[in-house]
Amino acid sequence: MELPVPRGIAERVRAAMAGTPRAAFLPGVVRHLADVDRPVGIGWEATSSQPSTVARMLELLAVASGHRVLDVGAGSGWTTGILEALGADVAGVELVPQLVEVANANLAALGRRARVRLATPHVLGLPDDAPFDRILVSADLGRLPDALVAQLADGGRMVAPVAGRMTVVDVRGDRRQLREDRGRYAFVPLRE
Repeated sequence: MELPVPRGIAERVRAAMAGTPRAAFLPGVVRHLADVDRPVGIGWEATSSQPSTVARMLELLAVASGHRVLDVGAGSGWTTGILEALGADVAGVELVPQLVEVANANLAALGRRARVRLATPHVLGLPDDAPFDRILVSADLGRLPDALVAQLADGGRMVAPVAGRMTVVDVRGDRRQLREDRGRYAFVPLRE
C-alpha cells in the first residue's frame, strides 16, 4: 500500500530537488546521467540513488523547516543538500573519508551550510548529537537499525530501506509505529 504524505510535501520536495541539481553531486565522468532515473555510481562502492526514490523517501520523511535531521549514508552530499533546501538543520554522516571530502566540496560549491561528517566505525548515526526530529537512511542494513531509532526525538520519524522495503518509523513516547511503503527497493548495504 502506498503511504499517504501530508498535503504540499510533494511540491516542496520537487522544488528543493530542483534547487539542488544532482549533476553537481556526481563525478564528471557520470554527470551526463544526472537526469536519468536510476542509481549512478559515485565511487567507493557507493551510489547516488535514483531521483524518484529520493523524492519518495523525502516525501515520506515530511521534513518541516527547522527540523533537526540526520542524513545517514550521505554519499556525495546530494540528499544533505536537498534536506537543507527543505529548511532542515541537517547533519550528514558518511563512512568513506573520500566521500566526506567530496560531499563537503559539493555542498560548499552550491553555497550550502550543511556538512557531512565522517562516521565512527561500528557506530550508526551520531548518538552524541541526538535526538533528531528526522533521520533519512540511504543504505539498507537488512534489518531495522535500532541504534538509529534510539536517536529519534519524541514525535520523530525515520525513513529507511529495510530488507528491500521502504520503512517509516514514527516514535511517540515509548511506542514505535512501523509502516512499509509500496514497492521494492534496492540499496547498497549499510555498513556499520
